[in-house]
Amino acid sequence: MQIDIKTIKKHFQKSIDKYPENAIVQKFMAQKLCAALPGQNFNTILEIGAGAGLLTEELKRHIIFQKYYANDLVERAGYYVSRYIPSAIFEAGNFTRINYRQKFDLVISNAVFQWFDNLDKVFPKCANLLDKNGILAFSTFLPENFMEFYSVTGLSLNYKTTEELENLLKSYFENILIEPFEYKMKFENPLQILAHMKNTGVNSLSKTKWGIKEVKNFCDRYKAEYPELELTYKPVIITANGLI
Repeated sequence: MQIDIKTIKKHFQKSIDKYPENAIVQKFMAQKLCAALPGQNFNTILEIGAGAGLLTEELKRHIIFQKYYANDLVERAGYYVSRYIPSAIFEAGNFTRINYRQKFDLVISNAVFQWFDNLDKVFPKCANLLDKNGILAFSTFLPENFMEFYSVTGLSLNYKTTEELENLLKSYFENILIEPFEYKMKFENPLQILAHMKNTGVNSLSKTKWGIKEVKNFCDRYKAEYPELELTYKPVIITANGLI
């Protein structure tokens, strides 16, 4: 399934202030994404979906740059970006509808692209935003992501496989490097799993609010099918050079 933009924005507006302390995997992804960059010096950077600034903070620590631009659906993300980079230029809104007039040496995004239902349009836009020898770097998730939750509820995003991502990218980029990995989280009870997903905005997967009956059914099934109470993340790190 794919979620509409208004629903995504609504849930992330509610969870953004709790995101930093709960987004353990996303923070690790931000670290790996920075480590995967083929250099540490960029003139102009654009971050797509800055959120609570997990990637912004990592880039500030490890990357040298002159100008920093950032975008997010949620207006409050601008507050977090400015905490780490006061000089950053932030613009709220849907990335696909924002017209940037300048080019960037690096377009980067952490744990965001899985929310786009039109990567066939997002990737060429990213390519057009890159200066000569510019780099696109992003992390997202593969179909095995939250496999336990999907098994119990049938709810999941339309995650792309590594092959599908590469096929979409190769018309606009070269030197495509893809690094998938796995991260398992353990919980004491299924309610903690639901709270974790809510506090990281992932309750956007459901368009309807669960009542007591639905929550109890989820908890009972999860404990029966996955007694270890694990939740599997399946992220992937991708870097590529734009074709000029």
